[in-house]
Amino acid sequence: ENGRQTEQLTLLRLDPNLFTFAIGYSPGQPKPLATWQAETGALIVVNGGFFTEEFVATGLIVVDGVTSGSSYQGFGGMVTMSEGSVAVRSLVERPYQPTETFTHALQSFPMLVLNGEPAYQNADFDAARRTAIGVDADGRILLILASWGDFTLAEFSSYLASADFGLVNALNLDGGTSTGLILAEPAESIPAFVAVPSVITISPRQN
Repeated sequence: ENGRQTEQLTLLRLDPNLFTFAIGYSPGQPKPLATWQAETGALIVVNGGFFTEEFVATGLIVVDGVTSGSSYQGFGGMVTMSEGSVAVRSLVERPYQPTETFTHALQSFPMLVLNGEPAYQNADFDAARRTAIGVDADGRILLILASWGDFTLAEFSSYLASADFGLVNALNLDGGTSTGLILAEPAESIPAFVAVPSVITISPRQN
């Protein structure tokens, strides 16, 4: 803006055939991202979805096939992980069904990109740090963090849809003080300012 950089993006683009994705969840007992990484040994750890003051997820979470919490109704989205398949979907376009089974899953809101188009236009949130997870046309998973806090949700939605990332769907994760990422090798990190009760972990797939 006016020749001055106003935001910095960190993006990881991952082939789900080469990595194992999982959800870590510790209701009522939030942990710093560094602790999550040390306990799981994951190559990548990124903050998860929204949570209450009691550090309990506000949406549905599935960890190792065990479901907890309740699904969002009529809004939001969901990232699901089962047997090497990772998907990001709208809960409006495709509501969660209790008969569905996943190895891991996490819900958050709002959808930022849906079918390649901006999915959020409401001017109801101020600029803040942002975390998003998305899938591109080649089925690759993208983790995108805007860590300087210059995007509103509507601006982030518009930017992600128009950028050359090829995103088909993208879901907003918890942002603000929760936004954070650890990449163990090569060592890179975006520190979250608070401990969080849920994370997405990613590790190289074992042959």
